[in-house]
Amino acid sequence: MTPSPQATVPPQARPPDEQHSEALLLTLLRDALLLLGVRAELRDNDSALMIVRPGVGMPVWVFVGYGGAYFSWQSAEKRHPTSDLKGAAQILAAYVGQ
Repeated sequence: MTPSPQATVPPQARPPDEQHSEALLLTLLRDALLLLGVRAELRDNDSALMIVRPGVGMPVWVFVGYGGAYFSWQSAEKRHPTSDLKGAAQILAAYVGQ
C-alpha cells in the first residue's frame, strides 16, 4: 500500500502557539526590515510577510518554515535562519533591491 501524500495544513488550522510564534518572528523581521528602509506588511492571518519591491516588480512573500527554524522565500528556494533576524533583514533588503 502506498502512503498517501501529506496534506498541507492551512495556517488557521495550526495550533495557536505555532501561529503565534510564526507571527512573532515575522513581526520581528518586519521591524528589522523597516529599520533598513524596506516596507513590509504582515498578511494572511499573520502567516506571511509581504515585502514590496521599490519601483516595479512582484512583491516577495516570506514565510516561517522548516519547523520555525528558517525564514523562506522564492518558493522556499531561499532561506535564512530565524535566529539571525538582522542577517535575514539584510539579505532580504538586498534581494528586493534596496
